[in-house]
Amino acid sequence: MSYVDGFVLAVPKASIEAYKEIARLAGTIWKEYGALSYVECIGDDVPMGELTSFPRAVQAKDDEIVVFSWITFASRRARDEINAKVMADPRLKGPDECPFDSKRMIFGGFESFVEL
Repeated sequence: MSYVDGFVLAVPKASIEAYKEIARLAGTIWKEYGALSYVECIGDDVPMGELTSFPRAVQAKDDEIVVFSWITFASRRARDEINAKVMADPRLKGPDECPFDSKRMIFGGFESFVEL
């Protein structure tokens, strides 16, 4: 079974093109180092829930878009090795300006138990 890193974040609408550019570069790098897949999705049908929801989880503002993404790996061990290489890659060492508030990003690693 594969291992998945998942992410949910809010990107200002005015910065979405900058985010897409960074995501394309990051995805290319993750794949070069061995990730099985890299997917970035822009929220299209993510209503604000009364108690919980994607927008609430990342404290999305009216001028922000929720982004849901994931990276798949062959195993947790492969993920740890690949992520170490990605974090050391100089291509991702750009300006300190991030096109979203990373403090509101949710992320975590997940072990697959069903793959159809």
